[in-house]
Amino acid sequence: MNHFLYLVGFAVFVSAAFAVFKDGDAKECVIYGIKLFFQFIGISLAIAWLLYFIPW
Repeated sequence: MNHFLYLVGFAVFVSAAFAVFKDGDAKECVIYGIKLFFQFIGISLAIAWLLYFIPW
């Protein structure tokens, strides 16, 4: 569970930083930050799910 909380924290901070530095009005920046957050979480969970089945 700790790894997931670290993932969420990282996604929040990085997506917020990217949204702040994006060009455009405030509404576009907020939408971009939210999309980026969910992309971080979704792609990370998909990669973790795929790696789960690889026998190490």
